[in-house]
Amino acid sequence: MRILLFTGKGGVGKSTVAAGTAALSAAAGQRTLVLSTDAAHSLADAFGASAGPEPTEVAPRLFVQQVDAQLRFEQSWAEISSYLLQVLDVAGVDPVAAEELAVIPGAEEVLALLELRAHAISDEWDVIVVDCAPTAETLRLLALPEALGWYMERIFPVERRIVKALGPVLSRAAKMPMPEDAVFGAIERLHAEMDEVHDLLTGPRASVRVVLTPEAVVLAEARRSYTMLSLFGYRVDGVVVNRIFPTQEADEWRAGWVRAQTAVLQQVEESFAGLPLWRSVYRAAEPVGVETLRELAGEMYADADPLAVPTGDGPFRITRNPEGAVLHLALPHVARDEVDLARRGDELVVSVASYRRLLTLPPGLSRHRIAGARVASGELRVRFEEGVS
Repeated sequence: MRILLFTGKGGVGKSTVAAGTAALSAAAGQRTLVLSTDAAHSLADAFGASAGPEPTEVAPRLFVQQVDAQLRFEQSWAEISSYLLQVLDVAGVDPVAAEELAVIPGAEEVLALLELRAHAISDEWDVIVVDCAPTAETLRLLALPEALGWYMERIFPVERRIVKALGPVLSRAAKMPMPEDAVFGAIERLHAEMDEVHDLLTGPRASVRVVLTPEAVVLAEARRSYTMLSLFGYRVDGVVVNRIFPTQEADEWRAGWVRAQTAVLQQVEESFAGLPLWRSVYRAAEPVGVETLRELAGEMYADADPLAVPTGDGPFRITRNPEGAVLHLALPHVARDEVDLARRGDELVVSVASYRRLLTLPPGLSRHRIAGARVASGELRVRFEEGVS
């Protein structure tokens, strides 16, 4: 099964590109599902069709789904929601307001990822295309599985023991209900499922495509996206440049745009050297409907296989040498002074800008000490040698 995620700055047309890729996949005979983690849910609009919380067939072998966060929340996290409502009730919050507050921020995007997991393990699909939320939300979402893993390994067991031992006393003292085993069980289930999501999306048959328009501000964000996606171990296998002005018979106004876009396109090629670069020309009319989207994607990919599985190493790998080992982490467009590195026991903390990744070192490395680190050729390289860490 192939999984493709499309992300980009809001307004660059990523939903259109994702929908077109899905339409092309279905036309090639692949049973294809396209779903959205974007709260705006514009996929159905792109296809000019109705879609709901269950997969809806909009063309032969092509299905669209827009996740209903409220429905999935009630189905998946009933125990957590019930506990939160109890706490808010004791706190004197109005019942209507409590219903709103009991929905965890970001739940829609998280539940969309869990929906992706459910479809991936169902074996019903050959291809799953994900129309992601705008870049910043997507990066926070894709960082969540590892962050939750850290909490579950370091904090959750202690918290659960404290509540089990002192729960009755704390409840009487604070006049507040303590979480029961069902709540902890729901959190454990969420962690296990998010762990599977992370394994799916960082696996060899999943990849991310960055969609952008040839504008300097959009390119700057796309470059940062590439860096951060690599930081968290997600493989970027291509870039789509959308809404390129055609050069034929341009009046002075359009000629100005063509000149500006040509300059940015040169920068795009330099910024993403080594990655496939697909271009989509600004069309005379808004691309809506399955056939129009399929045609757009066919022209965009040209002779390339839109479902090709990326080859080579992913963003994270470890190589061995006689002295020890080297940890390699792709960090394109990053200089050494932009990277902070720290060692905490068996964890390596890598920080770039406002993003931080906690890498749990494999046993073979956790017993080694760090002998040096540098950033070279768009990659962080950390040398480990035998000895006490």
